[in-house]
Amino acid sequence: MSETQNLRTLAAEVAAEVGEFLRLARDRGVSIAATKSTDLDIVTRADREAEVLIRERLLAARPGDGFLGEEGTLIAGSSGITWIVDPLDGTVNYLYRCGPYAVSIAAVSGEPTPESWVVRAAAVHVCTENASYSAGLGEGATREDVPLAVTAGVPLRAALVSTGLGYDRGRRAEQARAAALIAPRVRDLRMGGSAATDLCLVAAGRLDAYFERDLAPWDYAAGALIVAEAGGLALGEGATPDGVLTLAAAPGLAGELRELVAEATGS
Repeated sequence: MSETQNLRTLAAEVAAEVGEFLRLARDRGVSIAATKSTDLDIVTRADREAEVLIRERLLAARPGDGFLGEEGTLIAGSSGITWIVDPLDGTVNYLYRCGPYAVSIAAVSGEPTPESWVVRAAAVHVCTENASYSAGLGEGATREDVPLAVTAGVPLRAALVSTGLGYDRGRRAEQARAAALIAPRVRDLRMGGSAATDLCLVAAGRLDAYFERDLAPWDYAAGALIVAEAGGLALGEGATPDGVLTLAAAPGLAGELRELVAEATGS
């Protein structure tokens, strides 16, 4: 088994284990532990516990690796591989028991910054589906071992598109105005509340496209590879997602949607 295959298998196993932990923790009850960037950006105790569990599992299996987690864990490694982790993507959905939430794990080589890294392997466990999506660089993408493929040949006017809103109230108002301009130009617009899940749904052909501004690297690291390995494009303002824009769609749709997003946001 290649290193990429090993990384992919490990990511999928750990994501599924932590997904089960989160489901059980939610049944016991959820409370807000803290807020981060704004009062809308919440953290539950389960977020923190899930990140600790992921870190323990990954570094027990590969002690020389680095680790970067949403909840503040940063460990430098010596192997050239760093794990980029969102232990609970969709925390508000998790708190309210409304909408999808997921565990997102990516293994990257190079410096642990989106501008420098190469995503080698990825797994997203969508807890509300109890389903694991995974990909390896050059190996394709699957959902529960079934190959994934993005939809092709869908024009923008017939596309089902998902987006999301950030945590800053002023920025959120701008994003909502942009969404209002985009909505009449597509078939319909959704807001799922979990970036990692939406990227997987694009890869599976269950959404035609997804875009969102102001995401963090752990929000899109795993999902972007899954989209790319399913035949789609994952873009930012440039050729890869970035802190300004994450956009995913089939190749024939991605460029047109990015132009529309730029038009709607004035950027």
